[in-house]
Amino acid sequence: MPSVEIYSSPLCGFCHAAKRLLSQKGVSFSEIDVFQDPARKPEMIERANGKRTVPQIFIDNTHVGGCDELYALEREGKLDAMLSA
Repeated sequence: MPSVEIYSSPLCGFCHAAKRLLSQKGVSFSEIDVFQDPARKPEMIERANGKRTVPQIFIDNTHVGGCDELYALEREGKLDAMLSA
């Protein structure tokens, strides 16, 4: 199973929704809380090509985007393939 990383904040509803979808699929992920560890936010921005909002999701170091993009992959039937690669 590929590694999944989520840059998030505990105050973010979109972060909770993205984590809920991944959990429902049985996917384990590492979470980087940029609220508790603000020094990690510049790292997130660089990895996410300048995007500053959370969540920012990476599957095997491939930038997926945010919650909307994650759900779009699910609707298009592409998320399972990415998660099983």
